[in-house]
Amino acid sequence: MARVRQGRAEITRQAILNGAAVAFDHGGFGGTSLSDVVQHAGVTKGALYFHFQSKEALARTLMDEQFRVSEGVHEIVDPGLQTVIDLTHELAYGLRTNVRIRAGIRLVIEFGSFTHPDPSPYNAWIDTCHGCLRPAQERGDILQALNTYDLATLIVGSFTGIQVTSHVRTEREDLHARVVDLWKHLLPGIVPADRSILFDPAGSFACRARLGLLTQRAPLAQPAPHPMPSHHTSPNPAAVTAG
Repeated sequence: MARVRQGRAEITRQAILNGAAVAFDHGGFGGTSLSDVVQHAGVTKGALYFHFQSKEALARTLMDEQFRVSEGVHEIVDPGLQTVIDLTHELAYGLRTNVRIRAGIRLVIEFGSFTHPDPSPYNAWIDTCHGCLRPAQERGDILQALNTYDLATLIVGSFTGIQVTSHVRTEREDLHARVVDLWKHLLPGIVPADRSILFDPAGSFACRARLGLLTQRAPLAQPAPHPMPSHHTSPNPAAVTAG
């Protein structure tokens, strides 16, 4: 019986998070009330308070869910620059298809704009990217003169701005194309010319296959005379699941 009760409680919790995601995605943190969450979730206020003590607790949980996209990174033996490229496409896919990730990202941006902004979600993404870029530079895939932490900061900031612009202009319909543009313009300035063939701005084949983007492939540079082995491993697609 205890296991049955736990199962029912988890179903209710997920229903609350789904309802909160829809409400936050539509109205943002300030424009959403707990009554809105209850209405979208189809639960009672008592059930909501049993699982979450406040609207902020709900928001924090959804903000943390965005990091599911990067869950598989720590399992990759040789993460690198292509891993980061794939992560940006994984997150773009999540923003287009998963309301919980979409709500979490909106909340991150809103919380970052408050009187007492919270930089921790941005810092977490920067650290994740940096953890991939540092070994990439050690392998010679990134110019030695570059500071990889500063590069990670630039990538996170650029993606944030691109996805907001895409949301406003096209409701993110062009988001993957804009991410490809980002990498097509960025890669020539950070990758040695003889290694540019190793990286695909549109995502690795495995990444594009998982996300249904096989027709979206950017033209690559001309092959180097003796290209080195690439590191095109990317995180597990199970990280991006529909809410």
